[in-house]
Amino acid sequence: MFKQFLKKCYIIGTVPFNFCTMSNSWPDRIISGIQPTGILHIGNYYGAVKNWINLQNSNEIICSIVDFHSITLSYASKLLDHKKLPENILLMTACLLGCGLNSEKSILFLQSEVPQHTQLCWVLSCLTTVPRLARQPQYREKSENIKDIPSGLFFYPVLQAADILIYKATKVPVGKDQLQHLQLASHLARKFNALYGETFPIPELIFSGNIASKIKNLRNPHKKMSKSYPDKLSRIEITDSPDDITEKIKKAVTDCTSQVTYEPDIRPGVSNLVGIHSVITGRSPAALCDEVKHLNTGQYKLLVAEILIETLKPIQKEINQLLNDKSFLISVLKNGAIKASKITSDTWTVVRKKIGCHYFL
Repeated sequence: MFKQFLKKCYIIGTVPFNFCTMSNSWPDRIISGIQPTGILHIGNYYGAVKNWINLQNSNEIICSIVDFHSITLSYASKLLDHKKLPENILLMTACLLGCGLNSEKSILFLQSEVPQHTQLCWVLSCLTTVPRLARQPQYREKSENIKDIPSGLFFYPVLQAADILIYKATKVPVGKDQLQHLQLASHLARKFNALYGETFPIPELIFSGNIASKIKNLRNPHKKMSKSYPDKLSRIEITDSPDDITEKIKKAVTDCTSQVTYEPDIRPGVSNLVGIHSVITGRSPAALCDEVKHLNTGQYKLLVAEILIETLKPIQKEINQLLNDKSFLISVLKNGAIKASKITSDTWTVVRKKIGCHYFL
């Protein structure tokens, strides 16, 4: 079943698009979300955000800063300081705009400002089952080491489905770890349509199959780069200073072989650096390895650090300017919420009527 679902996905990057069969009556609309739980790292930027920016020129992009999702584990694991959440939201807003997300072309808003997300979540939760939610991989993984499991972690994928369906989104850019969550969203769309009549499009997956989607942890190259990993040396944040970037790249785990080669299965550490270099320059790993064959891994690290510093410099300048104008950031989120609410209100009115909760409206 899951393999059949994957065949329906289409991929951006180095792999050709493969479109799902779907009704042409739904206008193209792309939805994505990001948690305000830390500064964007280069894995977020090259693996996700840059794709959104490329897509916004020819598509309607709706980008949600999902603050409700960010509190899922806040009480159980103390990963999130609620007093810092407002600051983190504005920081994430500045990062997204600084990276090139255009608030005139795209809709950028705060999830909690649009109540129809949680309203539809309740309706969808009544259509899914406990066994199905218990099989979600992220729930199993994240609940393993938690004594008192919050119910929010259990219902996380239902809210994610609501985030998608409330906009009647046709395409969703996601990573591999979110594949089964999207499968749930598709399942719930079909189930609702079967019970109440055609209401939601079946969302398609936009999956980045290129190297950008595979940027790894600098300290443990067998894992993906993550905001939640405890060692700060494991990731390059887009606001890192030149000294910090150089230190992190220099301390990146490689191996005892001095030659620079791209062999992800055998040499994951140095291959990760080549992958980062490839993503920045747009050149193939093979061409880069040939170009730097006179360098050892220590020298190559310094080269990658230098290129990364220069690449991030204009982004960092833009972010700093935006952070000095918090009223502008707030206005972007407010205007985005107004635009988003126009879409969600219409969808919610239809949903209420179809399930019989419209009273005398």
